[in-house]
Amino acid sequence: MIKPPLLDLSLPYLTADLEGIGGRIRARPEDFMVEEVALYEPSGSGSHLYVNITKRNQTTRDVQLQLADLFNLGPQSIGTAGLKDKHAVTTQTFSILFEKNDVRPDDASALIEGSLNVDVNWAKLHGNKLRAGHLIGNRFKITITDTRMPPSQAAERSRRIAETIHLKGLPNYYGEQRIGNDGEKVRDGWAILQGRKTFTDRWLSKLLVSVYRSYLCNRYLAERMGRGLFDRLLLGDIAKKHETGGLFWVNDPLTEQPRYEAQEISFTAPIYGHKMSQALGEAAALEAEILEESEISLETFRRMRVTGTRRFGRLTPRIEVTEAPRGVQLSFMLHKGGFATTLLREFMKTEQGY
Repeated sequence: MIKPPLLDLSLPYLTADLEGIGGRIRARPEDFMVEEVALYEPSGSGSHLYVNITKRNQTTRDVQLQLADLFNLGPQSIGTAGLKDKHAVTTQTFSILFEKNDVRPDDASALIEGSLNVDVNWAKLHGNKLRAGHLIGNRFKITITDTRMPPSQAAERSRRIAETIHLKGLPNYYGEQRIGNDGEKVRDGWAILQGRKTFTDRWLSKLLVSVYRSYLCNRYLAERMGRGLFDRLLLGDIAKKHETGGLFWVNDPLTEQPRYEAQEISFTAPIYGHKMSQALGEAAALEAEILEESEISLETFRRMRVTGTRRFGRLTPRIEVTEAPRGVQLSFMLHKGGFATTLLREFMKTEQGY
């Protein structure tokens, strides 16, 4: 029997030399507020009604199904740009398909607010369905309560942590929501890739394989952190421009380092697959090492039709720290793909689930 390689779910802190404030999040839904940042504005005409909704203690899927039921539509007629947390106050946009173009935004808004436990902020028509990834990112306003020290001291300590993150950026780890905290989903994903385990639910199989690839990406970032390679570019890195998203190979790390330190560019981390753009040189050696440890090959990904891609290796958020009556409030924005819990763990430094 083939046994999976030993898992290492540990993730080095960027601010390991700065003591955390402890505490907890989500003591109340209002302590975790998320607002979606749209990629584009609705045009004002079309067969899809874009409805911007604020919900409390409800998942994105909950509201999606409620909207479908309210308008007698299938769930596939309701579009979203991304999934939001349940135990929170979240604001995001849904699109609703009205094929006959006979909907009045004001009437639909009134019906939604009168029927569902949500607030409608606005409603506008547009020509296409809202799909996953159709967003710039998310704004967060999160209160950490029950800190290890009084709020004033916790705020002072948090500002020092924020200063370090502003200076260096933050490893773009996948959060516990994706990976899990016990390794079970990661092991299942590995077993599927090895052909040792199958699931009749194809969606679940794809999800578990994605979880394993996210784990490998975290391993790459953790190794880069552990070897002191997070603060600099490597020969052969595939870098990405923060402003335009353009990708390029790093042929001269010393020449590009000033742009890295100015947070104009960052290295990208591998989300392994057989069509993933390959790093070169020193960077390629590290990526190959991570894959070899996993006992998975690019040929395995080819067989499973997993194409692969790359993602920013670091986040560069601007964080506002405010003393709150019950703790500390952090306000920041993350571009799509970033996990708020990755940032919060640097401040809290607790091993509890988020």
